[in-house]
Amino acid sequence: MSDLKVRYSDQELEEFRVLIDRILERSRKELNLLKETFAHRDGNTTDDTSPTFKLMEDGAEVSSKEEIGQLAARQQKFIANLENALIRIQNKSYGICRATGQLIPKERLRAVPHATLSIEAKNAPNRRD
Repeated sequence: MSDLKVRYSDQELEEFRVLIDRILERSRKELNLLKETFAHRDGNTTDDTSPTFKLMEDGAEVSSKEEIGQLAARQQKFIANLENALIRIQNKSYGICRATGQLIPKERLRAVPHATLSIEAKNAPNRRD
């Protein structure tokens, strides 16, 4: 019989769940802030400025909105990945490398709690995703 662990214990999974919940709460707040910024809810516009300045400002505003939109999309993807990690915790499959079937080291999961690959699998030259 092998001494290799095939999954993390319920106690270990609970520790990761608490960590992910904390990150999720912060990430959702950041996403809401990005959405509010994108919508310009604060009312800081160039409507009352001179036409020349308004033209230059509008160009910068479009660029800024694109950047905010990209940040929001990235944040949404991060949140979805964290939510998927919570599902894996419920299924007791959290922390198992999807390429090797081995446990992903706790240090990696603490740094990247939504990781589904070990560092070795992620850096493998024949990795397809």
